[in-house]
Order: sequence, then structure tokens, then C-alpha cells
Amino acid sequence: MARKKTVEEPENHERWLVSYADFITLLFAFFVVMYAISSVNEGKYRVLSDTLESAFKQEPSSESLIRREHNGAAILEGAGKPIGKSPKPSESESAEKMKTVAKNVLDAMEPLIKSGQVRVSQSPKGITVEINASSLFNSGDAVLQSTAVNALAAVAKILLESDNPIQVEGHTDNIPINSPAYPSNWELSSARAGSVVRLFTEMGVPAARMVAIGYADNRPLDVNTTPEGRTRNRRVNVLILNASGSAIEEITLPDAPAPSITTVAPPAAR
Repeated sequence: MARKKTVEEPENHERWLVSYADFITLLFAFFVVMYAISSVNEGKYRVLSDTLESAFKQEPSSESLIRREHNGAAILEGAGKPIGKSPKPSESESAEKMKTVAKNVLDAMEPLIKSGQVRVSQSPKGITVEINASSLFNSGDAVLQSTAVNALAAVAKILLESDNPIQVEGHTDNIPINSPAYPSNWELSSARAGSVVRLFTEMGVPAARMVAIGYADNRPLDVNTTPEGRTRNRRVNVLILNASGSAIEEITLPDAPAPSITTVAPPAAR
């Protein structure tokens, strides 16, 4: 038999298209991945988009409506007012606000002010309500007396009407104390400040606005060599701080009479 002649297939000159298609597919996948992991700046994208539109369509640019970042707040061009941030109160507004708070404190504490148990003063930091410790606590104790709760409740109502920060300070005289509950004046002064803060919290004043500090005998207002001076130094200060943190207009408050001392406590009394 005659052998069949093998027919050779013609050479394909377009095989390069397969490799080229694979290369294009890989390149497309690469750019998809790069786009997926990249972050798009919306502002720059909007500027580019508006520029292209104005160049090809000859239309007015909307650049004036682009949102920008200004001092941490987004604003609209031409508006001039931050979005999402409330303006800070002016010094005059802060001064008027502190005057109102001071008047309310004076009205609420008037009986104790007249008796010399409470003093109200003003400084660039804010308003200080100085309360004699003898009207709040028993000797050597940090538990509030029942008669003191009503007076402090009146102060708490005033604090609820404002959002100023509050700093409560406990102070003692320089006579050492050594008891199981209070090994030193540090513990006693801190516990007394904490008792006042706890009462304010129970009255509804937000705890985040308050801080309790014990200074022991390190910030006396008078000498510790006389019974009168030691009585003045044993105190709790309630500071209603100026919210703006800057000096405010001087508030004129009536002079409080000197503390009336009917009995002289022994040196061990706190």
C-alpha cells in the first residue's frame, strides 16, 4: 500500500496575540488592585473634575463650592464660618456669665456669709466659695454634717445652671493628726474634698466637670499660731473656674465679716 502523505499545517503567525492578551489581563488586574488599596482625596478629585469640565465644556467652575479644611473644620468657600464647631464665647459674655453665677452664690449663701462661715471672692481663675470646715464636718472627720447638706445643695443647684469646671479643695491647719482613718492631714483634707464632690454628684452635677484636691496645711490663709488663724485655715474651697481660662472683669463682692468664734477648740480639734 502506498503510504499516506502527511499534510503539514500552515504556521500560525498570530500566536503573539495570546501572550499579548495575557499581558494586558495581568496589567489590568494590577491597576485594579492598586486602585482598590489607594485612597482618593475627594477635594483634589473634585478640583480635577471641575478643571476638566471647564476646559472641555467651557462652563463656569464650581470651585467656590469646594469644601476645604480650615483650622480643623470643614468650611464652604465664601461662607467664612466653620462647620461643626461652635464659636468660643467672648470675654464679655464670660464675664457676664460669671457675674450671674457670683450673684446666685451670694444669694444662696447669704445667711452663712453674714455669720462669717462662708466667704465669696473672685480672681482671674473664677469664683471661690470658701466654707469654714467647722460648719461642714465634725472634728477630725470627713463625713458631712446634716446641717451642711442643705447649704451645699443650694450651691449644687447653682452649679447645675452652668457648665464651668469645678475644683474642690480641702485645707487643714498645721496640727498633726494620726487616726486609723486619717494618718495625716493629707488624707483628711482629701477626704473632705471628696465628700463635697460626692454630694455634688448625688445632686446631679456631672462628675466629669469636677476634681477633688487635698492640700493639707500647705496653703494657709492665716497664721497657725493662734486659734483664730487655725480656724480660718481649716476650710473647703469650691472654685467655679472661668470657662475661657482668661482673666475676666473684676466682680465687686461685699466684704464678708470675720469668722465668729464662740468657742476656742483645743489644739487636737480639726
